[in-house]
Amino acid sequence: MHEEFIRIGKYLWQEGLVDSHGGDLSVRQGDKILITRRDAMLGDLKESDIVEVGLEKDERDAAASRELSTHRAIYRETQAQAIVHAHSPNAIAVSITDNKIIPQDAEGLNLFRSAAIVRAHQAIASDEVARLLPSFLQGSSVVAVVKSHGSFAIGKNLEEAYRYTSSLENSCRVLIAMRASGGARPPAPRETTHHKPEPRRSAIPPGIGVMDRSRYKR
Repeated sequence: MHEEFIRIGKYLWQEGLVDSHGGDLSVRQGDKILITRRDAMLGDLKESDIVEVGLEKDERDAAASRELSTHRAIYRETQAQAIVHAHSPNAIAVSITDNKIIPQDAEGLNLFRSAAIVRAHQAIASDEVARLLPSFLQGSSVVAVVKSHGSFAIGKNLEEAYRYTSSLENSCRVLIAMRASGGARPPAPRETTHHKPEPRRSAIPPGIGVMDRSRYKR
């Protein structure tokens, strides 16, 4: 299992989906969680960088990733067996401007269809994210993005969660390229001001007078 953490962590770093000490990985094993330690370098993981904790708080929590509470909440409320949390730059960029990520490329549409954007006052290691995020990873929803922070993808193993993470970033890269070339734009916000309705136009063309028939009455 440690070898799989090392392999996926290296892929995430090589693809530019995490910064030097960002992101985290975890796997559920019954009532235990294996998770990367706090400030681990995913691109250069060692066995000592993998921490075992329980599904509930225990004395080993201090060594684990700051996002441990969010990982626990996802495992408790979804069918996830593995989680990849990444700081993918294009996904983060789109999360700042859009309300939801809907891929325009065929692979993204086929693989994850859409990704919710979760807004929280405190995006990093917060109880608010732990409370909100699991509801966006139900059913066929396999990846979501915390606005301005990064993506959380779930799967039956780390490779599957990594696949969704990579696909999301590629879809966001396509979206940004389309917009740079004048293509698809995010939906405009709804107009909240009220405008007066335009006056009804007369069926009589302008310049044609209306005959006054009153003087012809007897």
